Amino acid sequence: MSEIVNHLIHQQSSHCETGVVANMLSSKGLPMSEPMAFGLASALTFAYLPFVKLAGLPLIAYRMPPKTIIKTVAKKLNIELKSRKFSDPQKGMQALDQALAEGHIVGLQTSVYWLPYFPEDMRFHFNAHNLTVYGKNAQGDYLISDPVFEEVVTCSPEDLQRARFAKGALAPKGLMYILGEVPSQVDLAPEIYKGIKKTARMMNGLPVPGVPFFGVKGIHYLAKKITELENKPSKYARLYLGHIVRMQEEIGTGGAGFRFIFASFLDESSKLLDDPELFELSQLTTKIGDQWREFAVQAVMFCKKRKALSLQDISATLSKCAEMEKHLQTRLLSLSALQ
Repeated sequence: MSEIVNHLIHQQSSHCETGVVANMLSSKGLPMSEPMAFGLASALTFAYLPFVKLAGLPLIAYRMPPKTIIKTVAKKLNIELKSRKFSDPQKGMQALDQALAEGHIVGLQTSVYWLPYFPEDMRFHFNAHNLTVYGKNAQGDYLISDPVFEEVVTCSPEDLQRARFAKGALAPKGLMYILGEVPSQVDLAPEIYKGIKKTARMMNGLPVPGVPFFGVKGIHYLAKKITELENKPSKYARLYLGHIVRMQEEIGTGGAGFRFIFASFLDESSKLLDDPELFELSQLTTKIGDQWREFAVQAVMFCKKRKALSLQDISATLSKCAEMEKHLQTRLLSLSALQ
């Protein structure tokens, strides 16, 4: 669903950063979909990061780090990206007001927990949520386009300041960003194929011996960690699996969701470039997303003791995800347009 409010085009999206990028570019005259922003940025990946903790459990990521998408898309389209962080919350809010007074649409990194327009059961301490601010109303509240919501919302200055300057992992530090002049037309074809090639190359993980945490290697590594839960108390095993599912399905769209977005990117690109191979690969990627979702369902069933599933069963389902992604990588690298 798309809504035009003042000079802003608000499109509801699956993921915050891709939604912000698509909305900011579309509002400045360059139509952009969420999947296209995601694909151009080569944002699809997997990372198991045992050295970064969330609530004492390892961070599991299914996309490139926060701000990668906006930075990469801006660079590929030759658009200036002006970003700032602040140590003083008051100065950060003053800078936001100044940018709005100058007529800019401003992107912000925030904490989900302190945004009151989120339903209470959806608030948690996640500090890498992106949104755009496009003005203030007569009461002094900020007018916000949060792409994960169907309609635009408002937020008080006090709540927005708290969300912008939340502490903890991935602390936003008041980050705000503005796009410079945007071209009205862009030849996306070369950038689409470059984005696909870079994505494919990253899918097998980093070419560093002894670092099994990324790409297909990382998925296999996590599958192995799941089998090792047999040596842990059952309560911890359920907590660990529940954490994986939450990272996959609730935080920033997650594993299956990002695979579906990439599938939509390939589908959109196949039509734009008249490349039937891309359509075929979009169908394969959708099946990979389905496999990730099956893994999540099995993990939840195990946690709730609703089905006779073993940790070995769940691990095997996850290993299947890795095998399918390896196959996709091979197919992507063999595309005729990349040869």
